[in-house]
Amino acid sequence: MDKEWNVTIGNASGKSFVNVYFNGKRYRYWNGKAIGVSLRSSDNEELLRSAFELKLMEGWRPKPRQIKKVQPAVKPPTLLEIIEKRLQRIEEQDYSFHYKRDCKWVTNLWRRYAEENGLVKVLPNKVTKAILTDFIIQAKWSPRTQKNVLTNFKILTKGELDSKLESIKLRRVKSELHKPIRNPQELLEDIKRYDLRLYLACVLTYGCLLRPHQEVRLLKWGDIDFERKIISLSGKRNKSGRNRVVPLSSFVIEALMNFSKKKRSEYILSSSDKPYNRDYLSLLWSRYKRTSNVLEEGVTLYSWRHHGAVKVFEKTGSLLKLQQVMGHSDMKVSLTYLRGLEVKQLDVEDLPEL
Repeated sequence: MDKEWNVTIGNASGKSFVNVYFNGKRYRYWNGKAIGVSLRSSDNEELLRSAFELKLMEGWRPKPRQIKKVQPAVKPPTLLEIIEKRLQRIEEQDYSFHYKRDCKWVTNLWRRYAEENGLVKVLPNKVTKAILTDFIIQAKWSPRTQKNVLTNFKILTKGELDSKLESIKLRRVKSELHKPIRNPQELLEDIKRYDLRLYLACVLTYGCLLRPHQEVRLLKWGDIDFERKIISLSGKRNKSGRNRVVPLSSFVIEALMNFSKKKRSEYILSSSDKPYNRDYLSLLWSRYKRTSNVLEEGVTLYSWRHHGAVKVFEKTGSLLKLQQVMGHSDMKVSLTYLRGLEVKQLDVEDLPEL
């Protein structure tokens, strides 16, 4: 029976070594370290070969060489890669449409800025305050836009640039005053003549203080209880994330009943069982705006919600009731909202006299 091993002497580039053949595999040895012998092949190749033969007869067997895999160096992510990864996580989670839209907008702004300024591969620790200031405080942007960019950029880079972004000082944003509609009845009649869907959207926005582009557009007949005279929206259906119940005024019920005489679908405004797209009411309002001689300058579809808020606060004087009917998650939001409306907060009797 042939031996399972064999030992020979080999040579490569003038240097000798010992070949050990075992189970069809060859193992090269330049010295006796593997068998515990302090001898190099260059010192005495025959003696080293004999030493390996002796060890093999005693039961020693060559071990396969452990090849260490060299792990490639992990490159730290660039700031753009971090931002894009954060955006991807945000888009995959249950955030609002506007939150996702704003984060995507700022991501695109930074990508464009990075490409134009050679910062695509810049690491977070290499981004200076000067770079951030130049990106955020752009002359073409209003103070409000700059504030929005900074707010969303903080979200997208949280934990990376916090101290540098906090140190950036912006110009103060001046508050805008949303004036109530001066001629609501005349304007509603004009809208009604133009388009019944737009008319109903305005009535629901004003009379129930629903958000037109989301809550009104997606409102279903099943959300309305005519017997109890309420609209019920689950937390998933409104911005605050809380269940919302809104009472129905008589003029809102009348508008709904008249509109319901048409062929009903699942969604109130839509003529099919699918809702209109997000921009539908904006487009309809823009078309109406171009044709109307009644519409005052500065009045938008959202002005009906502002106007409704003014009326609620004037009638009740209660910030809590305003919060409830507006569907705000926090009273601070309602207070901030109220500051932007033309609401008389003092009576003439409260003013000083001569």
